[in-house]
Amino acid sequence: MPETADTYYKREFWSCENLKYARPHFRMEKAARLVRRIAHRKDCDLLDVGCGPATLRQLLPGNIHYHGIDIATHAPDPNLIQTDFLEHPIRFGNKSFDIIIAQGVFEYVGSFQSQKFLEIAQILKGNGTFVVSYVNFDHRNKQIYWPYNNTQSFDEFRQSLARFFHIDRLIPTSHRWHHDEPRGRLMKAIQMHITANIPFISRSFAVEYFFICSLASSGKSQIRTQ
Repeated sequence: MPETADTYYKREFWSCENLKYARPHFRMEKAARLVRRIAHRKDCDLLDVGCGPATLRQLLPGNIHYHGIDIATHAPDPNLIQTDFLEHPIRFGNKSFDIIIAQGVFEYVGSFQSQKFLEIAQILKGNGTFVVSYVNFDHRNKQIYWPYNNTQSFDEFRQSLARFFHIDRLIPTSHRWHHDEPRGRLMKAIQMHITANIPFISRSFAVEYFFICSLASSGKSQIRTQ
């Protein structure tokens, strides 16, 4: 690992921390909705980077063949790989994937961000889709969770991502006065169906963003040089 002042939490931390997501929460439910739309009814292979207890799998239909990778999984499973993917490359044997999703991951990768984007680009099929979430650190009332080691502005993250991927669509996870997920049933239902990035409003009030991406020609060039 490169020398850095960033703090990287290991399996002992994440084996407890990721159990907070053993039940689906709002962002995960919205992510599953996006994935189902991307896959439509086609058979496809999906890799969940930072899968934790693999809760996303519960929300996906059978035509989406789920695979997960995480520093701390919780049960032996042939479709899950436990590895520290900051110390080791993101890969799942020799497989490539139609859809790769990374939720709540890149806030914790520190100086590894570009390397991890490259590794994901290397295993994404040529016509595949990469879905990545990132906290909106431009929020008017931003809250920074203490284990984060990678807190960039929206523009910084987007520019880094665009070195490897074409950003096809940008979707706020939700809009909130406070920097937290919606809670009430009605508010969740309303926010679940908002898929527009609203000029001026989203930059200040979006809690997080989903970036829906395809491989960029620049990303393909970087893959070929590796």
